[in-house]
Amino acid sequence: MRDIDVRDTESSGQPANVLTSAELKRRGIAAIEQALQRGPVHLLKRNQAAAVVLSEQHFRELQRQAARAPEPEHTALQWLLMQPPSDQPRSKAAIDAELAAERDW
Repeated sequence: MRDIDVRDTESSGQPANVLTSAELKRRGIAAIEQALQRGPVHLLKRNQAAAVVLSEQHFRELQRQAARAPEPEHTALQWLLMQPPSDQPRSKAAIDAELAAERDW
């Protein structure tokens, strides 16, 4: 999870729809109902993202989209097992050196 600044903006440029745990305790479900009018509500606990509340309509739409999504042809493991063996095996040291070079940021 990442820290969310209440001043963050969504892709639309609008302020993120955020409720803190303190505000939720103070105002209860009314705070969520009011915030849901502006879209999904990000709940913060100790200034960290804790949950997202969606309207029932939005949740059902996501379920419909997920149901229509095509199944992957292969799992990641199946894909890996289908790869041909290497013609030139590398040593652990060579692999480690290559990874270290890639990750040198």
